[in-house]
Amino acid sequence: MGWREQVALVTGGGRGIGRAIARRLAREGAAVCVNYESRADAAESLVADIRANGGRAIAEPADVSDDAAVEGMVDRIASEFGPVSILVNNAGISHKATLETYNDEALARMRQVNVDGAIHTIRAVMGGMRRMREGRIVNITSIAAIGTALPGNAFYAATKAELQILTLRFAMELGPYGITVNAVAPGFVQTDMARRGQSDAEWQEVTKRLGERSMLGRIGTPEDIANAVAFFAAPESGWVTAQVLAVDGGRMDYIGR
Repeated sequence: MGWREQVALVTGGGRGIGRAIARRLAREGAAVCVNYESRADAAESLVADIRANGGRAIAEPADVSDDAAVEGMVDRIASEFGPVSILVNNAGISHKATLETYNDEALARMRQVNVDGAIHTIRAVMGGMRRMREGRIVNITSIAAIGTALPGNAFYAATKAELQILTLRFAMELGPYGITVNAVAPGFVQTDMARRGQSDAEWQEVTKRLGERSMLGRIGTPEDIANAVAFFAAPESGWVTAQVLAVDGGRMDYIGR
């Protein structure tokens, strides 16, 4: 299938990296579902923008940690556009903690969204992909899973590392049906979640400090990640699977490297 025949679901698609991914896939010609949990305004504004530029898009609410909600969302997408052929598991949350500040509930919730959410969406779309004998699944992990030295990210990194190994295992399981499963591991990217209420001066210091840890001398943009996702999602990428692509500007602060 070409781009115009593709139906894409981007979880957590209303803001940040997900917003850039949804916009990029729509620009390629795919019909796009922008999933969101709570920010309906952001998702609806993106849908309006895509439609204004000649694209096809809808916004659908669902907490990806809720299996039944995900199944319902996928059914609604199929009714509107047809079965999902591109799935981008972008929805995720982070919680900074050390061994001293570890919190059971925060880690459990983070895993429900970052790991269980991806399992739920993949299970919901794989039946349609199997019938089509084609599909593209792209999981958004993190270079934290590979082992960057930024403090406070151990437990977040653990959830992303779990998603990373599941990427490889699911690629093996779904490969016989023509379904590719890959991951994009972003470095530090300029998003609202990354900024988290920092002042302009604080944010400028953070971007300078982390940019200096990159071979290219800057932090990333959501569009940098969207470009990598578009490669894995492309019809021409049908023989690329079980890969993890770090998109981090050449970060140099890896533990043990």
